[in-house]
Amino acid sequence: MTIAEPLQIAIEELSKFPGIGRKTAQRLAIHLLKSKRDDVNKLVKSIIDLKEKLNFCKICFNITEFETCEICTNQKRDNSIICVVEEISDVIAIERTNEYRGLYHVLGGVLSPLNGINQENLKIKELLNRLKDDTVKEIILAINPDTEGETTSLYLAKLIKPLNIQVSRIARGLPIGGDLEFADDATIGRAVQGRIVL
Repeated sequence: MTIAEPLQIAIEELSKFPGIGRKTAQRLAIHLLKSKRDDVNKLVKSIIDLKEKLNFCKICFNITEFETCEICTNQKRDNSIICVVEEISDVIAIERTNEYRGLYHVLGGVLSPLNGINQENLKIKELLNRLKDDTVKEIILAINPDTEGETTSLYLAKLIKPLNIQVSRIARGLPIGGDLEFADDATIGRAVQGRIVL
């Protein structure tokens, strides 16, 4: 059976999303086809708004509607601690716990030479620039505990330790190979509270 071209294109585009295989993309495309036009228009508008109304914070690279995010501009946050994470979704996961009151730095990934990702592809230089004024006393590495995450954590610790800044990482409450964004709030909260000094 030949699939109509608009449906085929929708399936191809939806299957580009992380974790969405071809069969799931097909189910989503058919669901959209059967949905009310108004619901589809709301979805399309929300996707366009993502690209047009959101920016990356000029300090920590979290998402924001402004030049600087609400976390970086919040005077009640502890600016002596920076929690370094891989992705924006990790900031959201940690914030949900209400256990952490410091600042963040989003690397935008992890070191992965096999995938062509090295230190120039990540926000490592920007992190080091934030450490120049003696305000920061501790860096918490909240990077996923997989091979690339461990490599990235060790690399960052090696760069930061000579600056006389304490380097810790979240406790091992997260399973090896697990992702922060999929962990439950209590596990993430305990991991942040039980961080260890490297």
